Amino acid sequence: MSRPAVGEGTAGTADGDRPPGLWRNRDFNLLWTGQCLSDLGGAMLELALPLLVLQQTGSPAQAGLVGTAGLVTTLLCRLPAGVLADRLDRRHLMITCDMLRLAGYALLGWAVAAGTASLPVILAVVIAGAAATAVFSTAEHASVRNLVRPDQLTAAVARNEARAYAVSLTGPPLGGLLFGLGRALPFLGNALSHLLSLVAVVCIRRPLQETRREAAQTAAVSVAQGLRFLLGHPFLRALLVIAAPLNMAFTGMIFAMTLALLQAGVAPALVGLAGTIFALGGFLGALVAPALQRRLRLPVLMRLLCWTTAALMAVSTLLAGSVLGAIPLAAAVFLGPTANAALFAHQAAVTPDHLQGRVVSGVLLAAGSAAALAPALAGALLARFSPTPAMLVFPALVTVAAVTATRSKGLRGMSD
Repeated sequence: MSRPAVGEGTAGTADGDRPPGLWRNRDFNLLWTGQCLSDLGGAMLELALPLLVLQQTGSPAQAGLVGTAGLVTTLLCRLPAGVLADRLDRRHLMITCDMLRLAGYALLGWAVAAGTASLPVILAVVIAGAAATAVFSTAEHASVRNLVRPDQLTAAVARNEARAYAVSLTGPPLGGLLFGLGRALPFLGNALSHLLSLVAVVCIRRPLQETRREAAQTAAVSVAQGLRFLLGHPFLRALLVIAAPLNMAFTGMIFAMTLALLQAGVAPALVGLAGTIFALGGFLGALVAPALQRRLRLPVLMRLLCWTTAALMAVSTLLAGSVLGAIPLAAAVFLGPTANAALFAHQAAVTPDHLQGRVVSGVLLAAGSAAALAPALAGALLARFSPTPAMLVFPALVTVAAVTATRSKGLRGMSD
C-alpha cells in the first residue's frame, strides 16, 4: 500500500543522501525509551505482586487471583481501547493512562509502606492499572506508523520486541531485589517509571494520528467497523489465524516446560535458568529480526519461520524434563520476534490510520485470548499425560499456523 512517508528524514535530504536511521528519529526514540522504563516498572511487579499478596494473606490462591484479575481486565479492555485510540487524540490518551498508573501505584506504594495495603486495595490498583495499560499499549501500537518512515516499520516493531524481551529478563529479578530491600520499593519504582513515560510522551512533537474527518460513531458501530475491516482483509485474516496459535503455542510450551522440569525434580535455580534462556533467545531474535526480514519476502519468511518453529518445538518435547529441552525451545523463541516484526509492520502499512487502534486491538485480543488459555491447557494435559505427548499439542498448533502461512491467499498474493 502506498502512502506518504512519515517520520524524520522524509523531506529535506539531498539526492543521494542516506535518510536518517531509526536511532536518529527523536520522537520514536522518546516513545520507545519511555516505554522501556514503563515496561520495566510493570515487569518488576510480576514477582513483587505475588510476593506482596502471599505476605499479606498467606494464600497462593489469592496471589493467583490478583494476576488473573489483571489479565482478564486487559482482555476485556482491548476492543474499547481500540475505539478510544481511533477516536481520541492518542497523545492525550497515553498521558491520561500514565497519570492514572502513576497515581495508582504511588498510592499502593504508600499503602504498603504504611501497612494498609489490603487485598481489595491491591486488586483495585491492579485492575485500574491493567485497564490503563491496555489502552496505552493499543494507542502506542497505532501511533508507530506516524513516527517512522514506511521502510522503518519492521525495524521499529523489532525494537519494540527487543524491549519486551529485555525487560522480561531484567524486571522480575529487579522487582525481587527491591522487594527484599523494602516492600514498597517495587511499587514506587513502577510509579516513577510511569512518570518518566509521561514526560517522554509530552515531549513528542509530531501528531500521533492523522486528522479525523469522519463523524463520531457509537462505540458498537466503531467496533463493528474495525472488525469488518480486519476480517474482510485477506492478509489481516491470515494474521489472525497465524498469530493466535503461535502465541498459544509459545506460552503453553514455556509453561509446560517449566512444569515438566519441576515435576522431574530439577533444582529451582536450573528451572530459572531455563526461563532466562527462553527470554534471551527472544531478545537476540529481536536484534536480528530487521536483517532477516530484509533478506526474505514476507510469505517466504513466514513459511520458513512457522515450519522451523514447529520442528524445534517437537524436538523440545522429546527432551521434556531436562534443561536441555530449553535449547531448541529458545531457538524457536529466537524466531518469534522476526515473525511478529514482519506481520505487525505489514499490518500497520495496510491498515488506514483511522482504523489502526481497532485493528490492532482485534489482533491483540485474539492473540492474547489464545495465550491466556495456554497455561490452563498445559496444566490439564500434564495432569493426564506424560510430558512428551502432552506437549506435542503445541507444535501441532504451530503447524496450523504454518499451513495457514503456506496456503493463505492473503500471504501468497503479496508482492515484494
